[in-house]
Amino acid sequence: MTTPLQEEKVFKDPVHKYIYVQDQTIWDLINTKEFQRLRRIRQLGTCFLTFHGAEHSRFSHSLGVYEVTRKIISQFERNKYEDWPREERLLCLCASLLHDVGHGPFSHSIEKTFGTHHEEWSCRIVLGDTEVNRVLRRVSPTFPQQVAGVIAKTYNQEIVVSLVSSQLDADRMDYLLRDAYFTGVNYGTFDLERILRVMRPYQGHIVVKESGMHAVEDYLMSRYQMYWQVYFHPVTRSAEVLLHNIFQRAKHLHEEGFAFRFLLHPLPNLFRQKMTVHDHFLMDEAFMQTVLMQWSFEEDPVLSDLCTRFLQRRLFKYVTLEKIDARQIERLRDQMRSFGIDPDYYLDIDFPSDLSYDVYRPGEQDEKLPILLLDSRDTLTEISRKSEIVRSISGIHMGKYHLYYPRELLLNHADKLDKNLRKLLDI
Repeated sequence: MTTPLQEEKVFKDPVHKYIYVQDQTIWDLINTKEFQRLRRIRQLGTCFLTFHGAEHSRFSHSLGVYEVTRKIISQFERNKYEDWPREERLLCLCASLLHDVGHGPFSHSIEKTFGTHHEEWSCRIVLGDTEVNRVLRRVSPTFPQQVAGVIAKTYNQEIVVSLVSSQLDADRMDYLLRDAYFTGVNYGTFDLERILRVMRPYQGHIVVKESGMHAVEDYLMSRYQMYWQVYFHPVTRSAEVLLHNIFQRAKHLHEEGFAFRFLLHPLPNLFRQKMTVHDHFLMDEAFMQTVLMQWSFEEDPVLSDLCTRFLQRRLFKYVTLEKIDARQIERLRDQMRSFGIDPDYYLDIDFPSDLSYDVYRPGEQDEKLPILLLDSRDTLTEISRKSEIVRSISGIHMGKYHLYYPRELLLNHADKLDKNLRKLLDI
């Protein structure tokens, strides 16, 4: 078991005002090198190229998730709810704090290219030869396995997993408020305190008192708006496309035996998909920004150009399409090749369904537990069955295709472009 701190520690936070640490285990985890590394990982990846304030870190978000979880548990304990397993308190707090410890630099772009997943890395860090693991083992020899089980959503108590990973979890509640604050948008805000007051443990589930439905509707609407206005912003997506193509090009060059001028450890292990936990620790955004800067001077013109574009924010332009004409796209690829432009790296089609963030779609996401309302007769109902607002936004697919390309390069060949392709590209 953990011991309480002799003196409570407090972090000042722009979203929650204060974050309180009362357990020695939590304080020790915060001070591990693996958790401190999260200070060097941006929460929103390339979003800072669209919203200049989006420089906040995975460190601050992870503290925020811990704090929301702590508030929920405190409310359960104050009200002495019988369905709350008190012995799971520390497990919930540790899993909340560590849920993102496996994120890498520009995480989603690297995951897409190299087939990794941050939750798997979080579990490897929790279970491996790490400072995090040594702190957790002080609680009990099996405690790291329990924490990893909650992160991986395999732990045998749904109520514990729900706090960290469900449709109404501490993770989402923190990142919506935090991302809204740092991007400077208003539509990501909602009444967190009201939602915390109406949450209940009930028959092994985390549920919401029916009288709090409107507060949850507001939360889901905020999530919907952030999804389309921030996370799927087409300029941010252009930066993601560019970054993905950089990693793809570098991976291809490595496979071809290209003699890089700059290839620091652990990049070769990343390309071979043989990263160790220690390798992963070395990969932060300061490291990756240095790599991109050095690669901008490589002899391969494609890699050099793509890195220069990213560093100088010369992103691909985009056109919005209702649907994709495969034959037209293939003609465009052929014409780009004839101009000496490789379409594998300079032409991309992006659609929101491919992305990491999600709106609330009841019944479509088995791994994300739905939001259940508890009425006065102790009956549970999935929220979209009672809420017109939730039904309306959960069925909407606003996504359109975005075709990304280097407009200035194609303008140089505009007179040779097929007329229909000029119209497609708005050139």
